[in-house]
Amino acid sequence: MSYRKRRFWLSLSDAGIISLAVWLACLVRFDFSFAEIYEHRPLYLIIGHVLFVLAGMHLAELYRPVYRYVSAGELVSIVKATSLSILILAFLLNTLGHWLWMPIRFPISLFLIAWTFVLAGITGSRFLWKWWYEEREKRSLDRRRTLIVGAGSAGVLVAREMRRSPLSEQRPIAFIDDEPSKQNLRVYGLPVIGSREDIPRIVQRHAISDIVIAMPSASRQTIRDIFDICKTTKASVKILPHVSDILSGKISMGMIRNVKLEDLLGRETVEMNLEEITGYLRQQVVLVTGAGGSIGSELCRQIARFGPGKLLLLGNEENGIFEISLELKRAFPELSTASLIADIRDRQRIAAIMSEYRPAVIFHAAAHKHVPLMEQNPSEAFKNNILGTKNVAECALEAQAEHFILISTDKAVNPTSVMGATKRIAELLIQGYNRFGHTRFAAVRFGNVLGSRGSVVPIFLDQIRAGGPVTITHPEMERYFMTIPEAAQLVIQAGALAHGGEIFVLDMGKPVKIVDMAKDLIRLAGLEPEKDIPVVYTGIRSGEKLYEELLTAEEGLTSTCHDRIFIGKPLDFSWSELLSAISRLEQLAKKGGLMEDHLKMIEILQAVIPSYQSASQPVDDAKPVPFSVATG
Repeated sequence: MSYRKRRFWLSLSDAGIISLAVWLACLVRFDFSFAEIYEHRPLYLIIGHVLFVLAGMHLAELYRPVYRYVSAGELVSIVKATSLSILILAFLLNTLGHWLWMPIRFPISLFLIAWTFVLAGITGSRFLWKWWYEEREKRSLDRRRTLIVGAGSAGVLVAREMRRSPLSEQRPIAFIDDEPSKQNLRVYGLPVIGSREDIPRIVQRHAISDIVIAMPSASRQTIRDIFDICKTTKASVKILPHVSDILSGKISMGMIRNVKLEDLLGRETVEMNLEEITGYLRQQVVLVTGAGGSIGSELCRQIARFGPGKLLLLGNEENGIFEISLELKRAFPELSTASLIADIRDRQRIAAIMSEYRPAVIFHAAAHKHVPLMEQNPSEAFKNNILGTKNVAECALEAQAEHFILISTDKAVNPTSVMGATKRIAELLIQGYNRFGHTRFAAVRFGNVLGSRGSVVPIFLDQIRAGGPVTITHPEMERYFMTIPEAAQLVIQAGALAHGGEIFVLDMGKPVKIVDMAKDLIRLAGLEPEKDIPVVYTGIRSGEKLYEELLTAEEGLTSTCHDRIFIGKPLDFSWSELLSAISRLEQLAKKGGLMEDHLKMIEILQAVIPSYQSASQPVDDAKPVPFSVATG
């Protein structure tokens, strides 16, 4: 319907409401005495109210709002327009009208009563229309019956948006809340019908299709517990994750998304000391190696927030560097960047870059990280993880960089793989170079990162999309996990804490069973493990452990001012013997990677790292004591 037609019919409707309201006002004021009523010329009163009130409504443009979305602001405008119109009408009838043609005066109380009835009629008609539309929407057969977990402000905003949004496929049925004082009450017209333990019963009784977890300020462990209950039902589970959107009072249906694996990690949000970080990054030249990778690119995104003078994106994979460079230009147009295609194994190229740009802060994320591939290609693991680190570290010393942060891994602790052993030697190199010059060298050690290239989660997702099976090496396999943004933020924070020589250990929380993670991903895809997607065990691969560790027995643990970052005590080692071993490894690697040379390289690695147990030897699967913040 066009605006013109809509305005005509709404005006006609309001004219009828005003006429009835004035007639009722006359009946009330004159005690239903028709003689008195006709004596006061009701027709003049009715015509006057209709003309003046409609004129006020039109002038205030109160026929433009869509009444199914009527708000308190429109109602206030109706009150103002109606009050002013009737006030002017009363003045004209009792002054000018009385002088010109009216033989009588109208009681002021009559106008007050008429004002009350007119206002009640017009605002009531708006609410009636809003109620009718919402009830019609609520009874729509093609909308999914939805249970909202959380009857707080977020839950109310979700319910309101579901009712109002034409894009919403959900129809809110009821709330779930653990607060005893809310039980059996109604919130935004919906009943609160139980706590989280009642979800399976309620889903079955009320034929619930969707469950929305509307608890954006809840801990991730709470979300995990609720999800574990929800996944016992056949309902689809969604979540509203953003606290900031709740604080701003803005909710849209696009914010209500499917539950992601990171929502279930049970880890709380990282809090960063912005003052410390800003101090050592702002207006500095910052170099990130491996900037096209998962961790490297996220480091670049996080660093860009703190206003570096120049951000150097260094990597050997041109597509990754190109993509992060474009992303940063869009997100931070004022940021000065340089995209540098270089191999960290090429010392001459790295030295030239360091000499030209003189970076003050270096984050060394470039590494070969794929365990089975490095078992097959140990010479490449050495060249990249050891020789590449050595090149970047020595060039950093020559360029007099202030901070050098190595990204390490939990696989460097009591390694059973070539990758882990080479990263452990990289850690020793960093501790050794800290003895020279004024550059503060430190390493940051953490576990697996969700969604990083080559990690288990993307592989599982591909297998699920293909219809399975999901392949897992061993039913008891456990790993520590954190999200990519969390890892990057903690690495940057650790850099601010570095005085030189530390191996920072990030609190990874509790280890996660890989089989549980795989089954969660299957359920998040709306499928049933074993029933829809089979799970197959393939056996432990070369170089893998059942359980990862974050700390050697000798390193101990020291706390820092950040509750998620700890320091492993530096170990004594012979610097000359380490350099001698690296020199022998380099000679073997240059031969081209023959099998006999690979075996010799492993022997040298074992000599440097006595705890290194290669895949060719029996692996001790005794479960280590897990890293614990409480026990230290």
